[in-house]
Amino acid sequence: MEEIYIKARAKINLSLEVLNKRKDNYHNIESVFQKINLYDEIWIRKIKTNEFKMITNVCEINNKENIIYKAYRVLKEKYKKITGIEVKLNKKIPMQAGLGGGSTDCASFIIAINKLFDLNMSKKEMEEIGKKLGADVVPCMYKKAVLVEGIGDIITKIDTNFKYYVLVIKPKISCSTKKMYEKLDESKLEKRNVSNNVIKALEENNINLLSENLYNSFEEVIENKDIIERIKNELVQNGAKASLMSGSGSSVYGVFENKEKAKTAYKKLKNEYEIYFCNVCN
Repeated sequence: MEEIYIKARAKINLSLEVLNKRKDNYHNIESVFQKINLYDEIWIRKIKTNEFKMITNVCEINNKENIIYKAYRVLKEKYKKITGIEVKLNKKIPMQAGLGGGSTDCASFIIAINKLFDLNMSKKEMEEIGKKLGADVVPCMYKKAVLVEGIGDIITKIDTNFKYYVLVIKPKISCSTKKMYEKLDESKLEKRNVSNNVIKALEENNINLLSENLYNSFEEVIENKDIIERIKNELVQNGAKASLMSGSGSSVYGVFENKEKAKTAYKKLKNEYEIYFCNVCN
């Protein structure tokens, strides 16, 4: 194999509770991750020189701070059979949006390099590498809905084939994950214990139970709460069963019980917002 193509799918958080800050400055979380069919495209090709080249449609990430480049350096140091590569990244997932764009690119890159160079890494080995690169990288290695605990390294698969539809809106504001965590550290939020109900809803295909239990700690501390609340209300007014901000923001999504309602809302809102029509991945 000389070249590989992979779709790096975005995630939304159906629940996200930041529990506490650890002594190592990481945070313990409890979250249900749901993959959606909004994705970045990644092509990786072996080249004869022993270097890393990237071609991307987003110039500001074409540097050595890019998480894909960092993953390449870690992998190349461990596996000497990895040669130079050229990476083409077509970025379609909005950045600084709480959709895991960088993390899912990194997770998909590790999986792709394992196949491209016949490294025969186990799932556990890939996860160990991913854990060093970012808190959301490991859960982004899973295609289906998962419960994420610890610092993002404790994964429990959820037995679900529940099909529902999602509209994702990216407002013009962006959020710094680091600053959002700092704000949470200054707050005292009570644990809501919603994840079990979210999991039950997914297992039982219960859109009402799911909608009643969407929760995100970061909504409590976001500066532009009025913007987020306005978008949430608009999604609900246009047929969403419920709406929530994803991750540390700033994207907001609405869940819809069928494609027709989601499409109708999409048509009404597409001229006002940067909006994405998605179904969930199971």
